[in-house]
Amino acid sequence: MEEIEFYIEAGQETMEGAIKHLNIELSKIRAGKASTNMLDGLMIEYYGVPTPITGAASITTPDARTIAIKPFEKGIFGEIEKAIRNSSLGLNPMNDGELIRLSIPPLTEERRRDLVKRVKQEIETAKINIRNARQDANNSIKKLKGEGVAEDDIKAAEDRIQKLTDAFVAKIDLIFMDKEKDIMSV
Repeated sequence: MEEIEFYIEAGQETMEGAIKHLNIELSKIRAGKASTNMLDGLMIEYYGVPTPITGAASITTPDARTIAIKPFEKGIFGEIEKAIRNSSLGLNPMNDGELIRLSIPPLTEERRRDLVKRVKQEIETAKINIRNARQDANNSIKKLKGEGVAEDDIKAAEDRIQKLTDAFVAKIDLIFMDKEKDIMSV
């Protein structure tokens, strides 16, 4: 029974990881409001080493429509501007010599729909990850049958894993509804 519990817990941890990853990815999808998370994942060359912008500058949101980036060194303004222009954010950096400002334009209806499509893709990826975790856990538990574990115990474990899967998929659906509402509200 300890082995069964181990596989159930491992499956649950993988499912929780899928939710965490989903939340990180969704935080990068803007809903018309400025967020420092929008710059997560953008890299620059900093002393010859690929570095996240967040590691080379302080980033703040002075208001709901502006992101302010204050590089730690003046020599990297160009690198930061280039990284932002080349990203999929669609933002135009403005450099005043002290700060780089990013104005977040209000979203058009078409852009909102595109963002919801991106959110749906992330949601579907998370659901696939949840289902893969269920399948891995079930496969591991089924292998225990050859080691003398009772079939009733295996069936009960599979039922528990299915209930976990259903709960995590429901959680993902709630996350989607919240994010869609956030994006579509003007």
